Amino acid sequence: MLFIVPPKVHLLDLNGPAHIFYEAKEFGMLVELHFVSVSTTIHAESSAGLSFSNLKPYVEFELSEEDYVFVPGLEYTLISDSSFIQNCDPFFKWLRRQASHGAHVCSVCTGAFLLAEAGLLSGKSCTTHWKYLSRFSQKYPAVYLRKDRLFVVDGKLYTSAGVASGIDLALYIIEKEFGTKWAIEVAKEVVVYFRRSEGDPQLSIFLQYRNHMDSQIHEAQNYLISHLSGTSSLESVAEHVNMSIRNLTRCFKKTTGITIGDYLEKLRVERAVQLLSTGNKVEVVSKECGLSPNQLRALLKKHRGVLPGDVASLEMS
Repeated sequence: MLFIVPPKVHLLDLNGPAHIFYEAKEFGMLVELHFVSVSTTIHAESSAGLSFSNLKPYVEFELSEEDYVFVPGLEYTLISDSSFIQNCDPFFKWLRRQASHGAHVCSVCTGAFLLAEAGLLSGKSCTTHWKYLSRFSQKYPAVYLRKDRLFVVDGKLYTSAGVASGIDLALYIIEKEFGTKWAIEVAKEVVVYFRRSEGDPQLSIFLQYRNHMDSQIHEAQNYLISHLSGTSSLESVAEHVNMSIRNLTRCFKKTTGITIGDYLEKLRVERAVQLLSTGNKVEVVSKECGLSPNQLRALLKKHRGVLPGDVASLEMS
């Protein structure tokens, strides 16, 4: 895992994902962290004035398909400096070579500009910080810019919107490489919650439909999850997030791509599967899911085609 440290780097863009992978390493996952400059110098000063030393020159590394390289955001004044971009040309050539070797290339915030300058994003989907969306579109019209996502994955290219979304991306990568259990453990350790891409069906429903930036809909989702064992009504959810029922249902579907009813049903199915797989009785499971035993049986029968074999084969009596 290489973290590029350009001059005027934004600290959280770098330290956020780096700390996630540090915690993964502490849990015993096979992760090696290296902090690398964009030149032959071993020093860099962040945008906040904090300096980094003992960096390794990028030329010391040749990556493979198992490796990831993170390019964090940096001050836009530097990105728009033609002399800086020109001086980075050897680094861009190196980055293209690593991508051709199959390495995963990731950016946080304005780091996407450096990926674009390296020629890696042409014809690809990506995102960057909301403040620079129009400038990015004007400068790189051949790139499909996603303006409404925390992070975007296109093959082995990963781009995130910036700051905290770099942490979301790092957790996504841990889940992809090591599994959901370890991603959850790391998230707990650093006291953050998941927001994930709804395009990844292997993710838990508790992690899906969270790759958006609407805080009220996030709160509605949190409320539904935390009140799963109760009888949450649209009225109670709407009141919790200070929205009308009509506006909540409209915004929820527009933001997540799924209705509140379908989302709640998916939550209940997965929770039921988790509990049944660990030997809990139907009566206990139905109560935890806010349903009667007969309602739970009907729900699981409806979704029988997608249930794990060990649950689908259970006698629902």
